[in-house]
Amino acid sequence: MKKILAFPLANGVLCSHFGHCEKFAIVEVEDKNIVNIKELTPPEHVPGLYPKWVASFGVTDVIAGGMGQRAIDLFKEQGINAFVGAPIKTAEELAKEFIDGSLELGANYCDH
Repeated sequence: MKKILAFPLANGVLCSHFGHCEKFAIVEVEDKNIVNIKELTPPEHVPGLYPKWVASFGVTDVIAGGMGQRAIDLFKEQGINAFVGAPIKTAEELAKEFIDGSLELGANYCDH
């Protein structure tokens, strides 16, 4: 299994609102093992830009706290699964939980 996960971050942990993140952690996973984690500063936020930007890194899944429905739909158009309601943790912690199937998702923090 090869996956590339994206996590929007603020202050080193998952950002509760996708569009307000400072960085994205891009986590490469092969055979249920994390093989690489890099943090990238996104371009200035313009509605609709982040899904295409994230897709340019080969991302298969994005995991967020809160994300608007438009962004979720734009990720789907890029062939990227969007998961919302993730807890505020580091990208590495969340990636490990995603890989082993223990990631618990709650309500989407974003209501627009």
